[in-house]
Formats: sequence, C-alpha cells, structure tokens
Amino acid sequence: MIEVLKFKNKNYPLFQTKGFASKYCFPFANEVCVGIGYDIGCMKKEWAFPGAIPIDLTFYNGYHATNLPDGEVDYIFSSHCLEHLFDWVGALDYWTSKLKRGGILFLYLPHYSQEYWRPWNNRKHIHAFVPETIVDYMTDQGYINVFHSQRDLLNSFMVVGEKI
Repeated sequence: MIEVLKFKNKNYPLFQTKGFASKYCFPFANEVCVGIGYDIGCMKKEWAFPGAIPIDLTFYNGYHATNLPDGEVDYIFSSHCLEHLFDWVGALDYWTSKLKRGGILFLYLPHYSQEYWRPWNNRKHIHAFVPETIVDYMTDQGYINVFHSQRDLLNSFMVVGEKI
C-alpha cells in the first residue's frame, strides 16, 4: 500500500514529507556535477550530493546560501532550498559568481503543482516555482545548455545550466 498525504482532497505520496528529496535527482546530477562543488541546503551532511562540500545553516560553520567559502567551484548543486530563501534571485546571482567558467548550476525544486508546498499553505516556503521561471532566469543570466525536466513523481523538477 502506498501511504499518502491528503491535502485539499488530493493525495500526494507521504514520502514527500520525509526530506532527502535530492536522492531522486542524484542519477542526473552525477552526469553533470563533476569536480569540486557545493551542495547548498542539504540539511544533513549524509544527505549531501556525493563528493560535494555540504553547505547548510544547520552545520553552524559560518557558511550558508549567501556566504560561501572563497574561490570558485566546478558546480553548485541545490535541492529544495531556493524556495526557502528570501531573495532567490540574489542567491542565484551570488551562486553564479562562485562558479568557474563552464561551471554547472543544478537545481532540484518543488513544483507549483504540489499545493501543500505553496507558500500560503506551507509557511516554510517563501516562493513557488515552475521550471520556466528558473529557465528564464538562467537564460537571461547568460547560461548555456540549459535543460529542465517537468514535474516528477515527487512533484519536483530539475534545471541545469552551464555558466559561460
């Protein structure tokens, strides 16, 4: 039996509420996130993208989404973090500045279709996204090879792009 979360007369898989959403996109990220990089907002070190330097407020090491270590990296991976940040555009601008030329920005985000995750239903979320919004941002910022998925069974989507 599939356990479900009932919200507004709709069923969603209960496992969506348990965290570690990133594990569902790791196979795709493994193809493009190589070298030295960060997993921003992983919440637990053991949930970080394999090989990435974990960055999260919960580690109390001074680093977080808008205060990263000095230098540039090959990739930035982030799963279910951007919707919690007050200034998501400012955060993405900052992350872009921390990527090397040819660096990869890989985002896995909750999709607007999941009503429970909308900011007026889940106050931990400040923003609600659809793939086109992130693609537009990345394209306008000069990223190339921008690819995205649509809503998956976790009611989430991926967007990846290469910094020029």
